[in-house]
Amino acid sequence: MNLLLISDTHVPKRARDLPARVWEEVSRADVVIHAGDWVDIALLDELQARSARLVACWGNNDGDDLRARLPECAEVELDGLRVSVVHETGGKAGRDRRMSARYPDTDVLVFGHSHIPWDSTTDTGLRLLNPGSPTDRRRQPHCTYMTATISGGALGAVTLHRL
Repeated sequence: MNLLLISDTHVPKRARDLPARVWEEVSRADVVIHAGDWVDIALLDELQARSARLVACWGNNDGDDLRARLPECAEVELDGLRVSVVHETGGKAGRDRRMSARYPDTDVLVFGHSHIPWDSTTDTGLRLLNPGSPTDRRRQPHCTYMTATISGGALGAVTLHRL
């Protein structure tokens, strides 16, 4: 199973649209995961229409229209792997311990908010992934997104892509 992980798209405030490379990844992905901060519902509509499957949550910059259609935390099982998607996890200090306690039944937690790519594994085995942002690098050197694979209930390769 091929995954595309994105977050903090901020369309149309930070970019008019997703980059072409990200739309190409959407067409290849079995599941697209978006960890919030859409800003405009039009992108949600388009991503739902163009994705084989979309798993998503709302972020702090998302209004009532997006919050009415998306959960604060999306939880799914993908090929036996338990995945949670949330926008905010708080500061990086103590994140591993906090998220392990908050999501004890999750194998992979995808999050956003900081626009800073993150890939770590906690002492409990929880994998924490933040794909950064494909449209707003903030203080990062590049805009980013991630791809990953799942096979037999296990997370395979996770790749950070720079735009």
